[in-house]
Amino acid sequence: KPDAVSVCVPTAYHPSVAAAVIDARVPLLVEKPLALTAEDARKIVARAREKNILLTVGHVERFNPGVQKLKELVPTLGDIVTIQAKRVGLFPSQVADMNVVTDLAVHDIDIICHLLGTRPLAVAASGGRALITKREDYADILLRFPKASGLVSVNWITPIKIRELSVTGTRGHAVLNYITQDIQLYKTNYEKTHDSFGDFVIKFGTPDTVPVPVKKEEPLKMEIQSFLSAVKNSTPPIVTGEEAVTALEIAEQALACIRKNIV
Repeated sequence: KPDAVSVCVPTAYHPSVAAAVIDARVPLLVEKPLALTAEDARKIVARAREKNILLTVGHVERFNPGVQKLKELVPTLGDIVTIQAKRVGLFPSQVADMNVVTDLAVHDIDIICHLLGTRPLAVAASGGRALITKREDYADILLRFPKASGLVSVNWITPIKIRELSVTGTRGHAVLNYITQDIQLYKTNYEKTHDSFGDFVIKFGTPDTVPVPVKKEEPLKMEIQSFLSAVKNSTPPIVTGEEAVTALEIAEQALACIRKNIV
């Protein structure tokens, strides 16, 4: 019997394999998405909770040092207005059972919820099947939060690989390249004053560009180390099963919007 198991099999088999591991009372790390449907994902989480077994999910971008640094920077950006994510590239031939929302967008849905510390109040989306006839291969997803909005753009059509995340707040703007883990930070310079008619105006100056040091690491390595540490020390995982369910539920809402408009 192993001390812990990392489950990386086709997503359709996640529920059955995860159930077997949980019943064997072995902590497990399941690759994202936790299941093909939120309903199956909830069953996995409920089973792990019932058996008191540690369960975590491979939302690997949580372990990207650039994302972790950006999480630290968010409070310095003032009131967050918009978070935009772009995750595009060519179709991966190894993906046989998922659409672009479940496969790609679920990463950024999770990250945006993580940065804002809550789930969206509403979800809207548009997209379709441009090159693949049976699965969605492009999507734009709008997430409405209490005081901010999130926009996720994904596709399997763009001929170059782009992985970017930007956060705009009332005091600054930060841009992360997921791949290089580099962050560009721009601090807003403005003053509140009145014009010659006495009307209130805001005058913007040149933003300050601030270097952001990021200690670069391999996210997958960090994810596995974190999982093993949680098992060894009996501590909560960085990514919980409940958070993975939330990301999948939001992805399903987006897909429902898209499919409503597909002829």
